[in-house]
Amino acid sequence: MTAPLRTDPSTVTVALGARSYDIVIGRGLIASLGARIAALRPAAKVAIVADENVARYHLAAAEAALADAGIAANRIVVPAGEGSKSFGMFEHVCEAIISARIERGDLVIALGGGVVGDLAGFAAAVVRRGTDYLQVPTTLLAQVDSSVGGKTAIDSTHGKNLIGAFHQPILVVADTATLDTLPERQFRAGYAEVVKYGLLGDAAFFTWLEANWRAVYAGGPAREHAICVSCRAKAAIVQRDERESGERALLNLGHTFGHALEAACGFSDRLLHGEAVAAGMALAFGFSARQGLIPATEAERAIRHLAQVGLPTGLQDIAGELPTVNRLLELMAQDKKVMRGMPTFILARGIGAAFVARGVEADDVRIFLGEKLAGR
Repeated sequence: MTAPLRTDPSTVTVALGARSYDIVIGRGLIASLGARIAALRPAAKVAIVADENVARYHLAAAEAALADAGIAANRIVVPAGEGSKSFGMFEHVCEAIISARIERGDLVIALGGGVVGDLAGFAAAVVRRGTDYLQVPTTLLAQVDSSVGGKTAIDSTHGKNLIGAFHQPILVVADTATLDTLPERQFRAGYAEVVKYGLLGDAAFFTWLEANWRAVYAGGPAREHAICVSCRAKAAIVQRDERESGERALLNLGHTFGHALEAACGFSDRLLHGEAVAAGMALAFGFSARQGLIPATEAERAIRHLAQVGLPTGLQDIAGELPTVNRLLELMAQDKKVMRGMPTFILARGIGAAFVARGVEADDVRIFLGEKLAGR
């Protein structure tokens, strides 16, 4: 199976009735940003939220595209990194949007990776009781995951993404050319979210990735194909379960373990979000095998691919002092999917066959994590 050769942008629609929107995927799309906004919101002003790194590479191009369409724009630049998903930075962005006189009929643009998308989207959700926004994701992780589906949030000292709102964008513009400036480690971290779609519900896509991951890393048609497949998979799930009352929880494969690891590492560059998800997926498949849910060979196959592409698969792959089992369990207890004090895990009966597991025995998790911390 090979990726189709495309020169025109691909479009994936997230069908949510009156709140439906398109995800447009292709190279050089930032240049079309002004025309697309003018068609959606004639005469609207915009506030562009970007971090310092993205501003250096892409903000001028976005502003030029808007200026060509006669759109007035204000820039709001925040520090790069997960630390910007804080109350302090949230307040700063909200006040800057209000100061720029962005009205309900205007737009906020989230230009950046998952941090900027979450932060700007949450600010748009609450400023003037709700302002429309666009996602212009510039990382692989954001293009295939965080820009799609309307989840917006900031972090709490108790855990990741615990303060937020569902607020769907009106458009997602995924310019794959922005990935050319992405550091290799950031790209690998984003790939974890790509492979997640194969592991949770598309065994054929996982098999394709096993054969074509090097081409995805290299760029070109294979990369765009992987992004399109990932976006279609997420759009389909969001359409069926927008508010994560059921099936959408599957998108959290690897996240119950992963978010705890991220929090234990202080939401720092020590462990990027995608790396935490990769380690979390490896733990989820390992735990599934330990529980007799999946053949050990299937779990090993999933974990082997994550390791082959350069992602962490074990607790020993995380730099620095490892958290204790008790600390990890404490952090899992603050996970958003906890119900009546019981963590919800996404486990697997096979590659492409993930399911929502409630009522998992805490002692089983404790023993499993203890073994992993001991390097077994």
